Amino acid sequence: MSSVPKNKDELELAITSIFPKLMVDYRAIPETKARKIEIEGSVKGTLISVSDTVAYLVGWGKLVLKWYRLKSQNQPVYFPETGYKWNELGLLAENFYKEYRDWNYNDLLNELDVMINEILLLISSLSNHELYGVAWYEQWSLGRMIQFNTSSPMKNMRTKVRRFKKVHCIK
Repeated sequence: MSSVPKNKDELELAITSIFPKLMVDYRAIPETKARKIEIEGSVKGTLISVSDTVAYLVGWGKLVLKWYRLKSQNQPVYFPETGYKWNELGLLAENFYKEYRDWNYNDLLNELDVMINEILLLISSLSNHELYGVAWYEQWSLGRMIQFNTSSPMKNMRTKVRRFKKVHCIK
């Protein structure tokens, strides 16, 4: 499989192969360290916490589900999110961090788990054609939009979280 899924099966595999590994890494981090501001953020020169990386993934996953729900109901969708432009993704990421700042770390991990399962249910409910056979947003297919906002950032976050674990001698 290439690093970019090209069909429904590859998309499901991309998510189901990275997500359990990422959750093992996240669950190894004690809550007492989850808010340490030491990980490179989405905006150049910024630092975030492990909890913020979870918030980022939850925020983007929920946006994907929102986009699909609105579009399915023939309602307007403001990409990437109401009040944000594509060149303001750093500000949107900061909004995700703020939205989940007061959440308990384990509750945030559970939210990530629930959201990923909702994404996987969505994928399983759609045909390969619905996911990859038609443009869904500009030139991008729905499958590609899901991948951009789930499996790809999960790989990126796993690298950052593993680096954090190594620095803190967390097994």
